[in-house]
Amino acid sequence: MFRKILIANRGEIAVRIIRACKDLGIQPVAVYSDADQNSLHVRLAGEAIHIGASPSKDSYLNFEKIVDAAKKSNCDAIHPGYGFLSENPDFIKYVNDCGLIFIGPESESVRLMGNKTSARNLMIKNMVPIVPGTKDPIQSNEELKSIADSIGYPILLKATSGGGGKGMRVVQNESELLSSFEMAQSEAEKAFKDKNVYVEKYLSNPKHIEVQIIADKHGNYAHLFERECSIQRRHQKIIEEAPSPTVDEELRMKITTAAIAAAKACNYVNAGTIEFLVDKDKIFYFLEMNTRVQVEHPVTELITGIDIVREQIRIAAGERLSFSQDEVKIRGASLEVRIYAEDPFNNFLPSFGKISHYRISGGFGVRIDSGIDLGSEVPIYYDPILAKVVTWGNDRNEAINRMRRVLREIQIVGLVTNIPLCLWVLNQPEFIENKFDTQYLTNKFKENGEGHWLQKDEKILELVSKTISFSHSKISSNHKRTSDSSTNVSNWLKRKRND
Repeated sequence: MFRKILIANRGEIAVRIIRACKDLGIQPVAVYSDADQNSLHVRLAGEAIHIGASPSKDSYLNFEKIVDAAKKSNCDAIHPGYGFLSENPDFIKYVNDCGLIFIGPESESVRLMGNKTSARNLMIKNMVPIVPGTKDPIQSNEELKSIADSIGYPILLKATSGGGGKGMRVVQNESELLSSFEMAQSEAEKAFKDKNVYVEKYLSNPKHIEVQIIADKHGNYAHLFERECSIQRRHQKIIEEAPSPTVDEELRMKITTAAIAAAKACNYVNAGTIEFLVDKDKIFYFLEMNTRVQVEHPVTELITGIDIVREQIRIAAGERLSFSQDEVKIRGASLEVRIYAEDPFNNFLPSFGKISHYRISGGFGVRIDSGIDLGSEVPIYYDPILAKVVTWGNDRNEAINRMRRVLREIQIVGLVTNIPLCLWVLNQPEFIENKFDTQYLTNKFKENGEGHWLQKDEKILELVSKTISFSHSKISSNHKRTSDSSTNVSNWLKRKRND
């Protein structure tokens, strides 16, 4: 087993890995940028190394600085978490070439699955169903028009090296085809330094279901069942749950079998996720593979009792899976809400600043993976995720009720968060009755020409105000930007009425 592990990340996922290391008796080493010198993950690690200026390119995305930090601190391995360099095959090779172990898959697997068109072709060869579309990047406007006509509108333009909704455009008709193509290429070039774009048939109102897989270096593969990830904004998930209320036993058998086949096709080792779209007839299609630990891994941990990060570390050290497929069972239900520093009623505009008041919740069946505490500075340079709130229940209703209670108790003062929106979703009949899909929030919030998200039905805003706990009267009145009290909701209501 490793003696020391460097964690090449920040925020809540860095904290999560630090704790897993300590549970295994391993010394964690944190890295930090100028903006993160007083961050929670730095203080918890016990040992931390400065790696550069605040922008990611000067710190968390810098190969040399991260590996140099690992060598200076005598680390055996590097855990990338998610985001940043976690799915960069060149970084994985660089780590290995420098004599360190990368806690994750091999660079060849990441390279193969990171390119969307090569991944689609591999799935075709291995009989995993894919969304109809092109096998290769689009080379010309003429080719694009021909393919769009043959597939039929609407279509989806996607960056071949994409992720997180970047380089992605839905095209409803021919009139917007070429302009959307140019925008997708431009965004892909900026985000991934690869402007290649391919085409998929756009599935209207699908479910987004993903399967957690894990494999060791001894040829053992297992799945940890599925997760429901359909509550999204701009192709980014905000509420996830396990197991999926959409998946019955027949579909579960088919989709997990396909996930294992996909993992074996690229000789995958370590933890990863196979993502699928599922239509109204419960026909599923391969979407992509995430070659890393997922943001939403805690819901799977709570229903299976398996520590995925612990397994990642053990596998990287050459050990076998600590369980067999037959031993993995679904126990109850779990829900995760991602708390973002953003204003959902103002085009999801990120919110940055200092947290002047912070109270978290607790109780039976509650887990909070947080990267913040009182006094934390939320910088402008990184993804605005603050924490993940996870609840467990004997069934889905109990997990939902517990989540409502927990979100009402949490207080984050100093910036705006999406807690009110998440509370609203948890109270909607469509969510409770599993009558939602990936377009649920898009259909509720219509984007106007100026790019501001306007709520067309003021009753929804009124419902938001009713879901918020009004027990925060003791918070000082000089805190002008509260995330979960009635103050924010009242301000939203006033602003929308004035508009």
